Amino acid sequence: MIPPGAWLGLLGGGQLGRMFTMGAQSMGYKVVVLDPSSHGPAGSVADDHIAADYLDAAALEALASRCAAATTEFENVPAAALRFLARHCVVSPSAESVAVAQDRIAEKEFLAAAGIDVAPFRTVHAEQDLDDGVASLLPGILKRSRLGYDGKGQARVTTLEEARRAFLQFGAQPCVLERLLPLDLELSVMVARGFDDSVLSWPVAENQHAHGILDSTIVPARISRTLAEQARAAAVNVASRLDYHGVLCLELFVLRDGRMLANEIAPRPHNSGHYTIDACVTSQFEQQARVLCGLPLGATELHCPAVMVNLLGELWASGEPRWEHVLRHPSAKLHLYGKAEARPGRKMGHFTVLADSREAALAVALQAKSLLLSEAQAGRLKSA
Repeated sequence: MIPPGAWLGLLGGGQLGRMFTMGAQSMGYKVVVLDPSSHGPAGSVADDHIAADYLDAAALEALASRCAAATTEFENVPAAALRFLARHCVVSPSAESVAVAQDRIAEKEFLAAAGIDVAPFRTVHAEQDLDDGVASLLPGILKRSRLGYDGKGQARVTTLEEARRAFLQFGAQPCVLERLLPLDLELSVMVARGFDDSVLSWPVAENQHAHGILDSTIVPARISRTLAEQARAAAVNVASRLDYHGVLCLELFVLRDGRMLANEIAPRPHNSGHYTIDACVTSQFEQQARVLCGLPLGATELHCPAVMVNLLGELWASGEPRWEHVLRHPSAKLHLYGKAEARPGRKMGHFTVLADSREAALAVALQAKSLLLSEAQAGRLKSA
């Protein structure tokens, strides 16, 4: 066990790192962030910030010499950095367990081998791979195999010619072509697995997206108990087969015919798990610190139903939004990430509404969101 008072290292300086840092600090740990940006959300609240590349030898040496353990806030951190740190301190998750989620091709093959259904797909390494046998996958989504997130590196394609153009626009890098299927809803399951192989999961969440970016999360999901248990079992299966230690999210699709398919693995805390900060006994970020430090897993029970809403840069179209639309509700919790520049599609914060029922939480969340969007739209029209 690594006791409070020790230094923890964090690779990555975004909002997930910021919330991890604050969660670990609340338990008495000190956090040093390694991030190339000198103005990142995590670095602004950390006890120390090393502004350097993730593969900078001197920076990694400094981090390793100070920290008892290290983690990452995003899956695309260079594996070499994690492997270097693992020679000097505890690292969670490991480079090997993260590698699967870094590559959509490896991810699809892993999920299929684990007996978890996925959408029909084909790997595309060269333009010729789109010549034959892809008609059954159209209309579909072409996804770049690496470095895609929040709808980036993805293109909807309805014809073979569109698929070819998208492949070339992605630099002819390896891709996955997935068939578009009729969805009923999207789910996610957050699960934590300790170094002692103990496993806990949070309630299954229901997610709504807009333009490829998570818009809102409803907890608990509006699904049957049987489907919720199937979703939880799939996430636990993924964590166990990866021999994963840390917090992990499995994204799932529920089709209109009732079938459930796996979409993606996120080997870290996840946007859809932000509700855990206010609505659960243990947040996903405190849990990440607990696993990293060898502590027993914290309870994951839900205090009450909750709805989380993302706050994107569009809301700043006419200046700082009027947060009283959120804060006038006693059960609403506002979280801003301290980012200096608001851009369309950029996650600037979120708010979570707690209530005795999903319906009540959703009504308050939708009202607050509508007022914020209306004022932003009015600001855009005024400045046009």
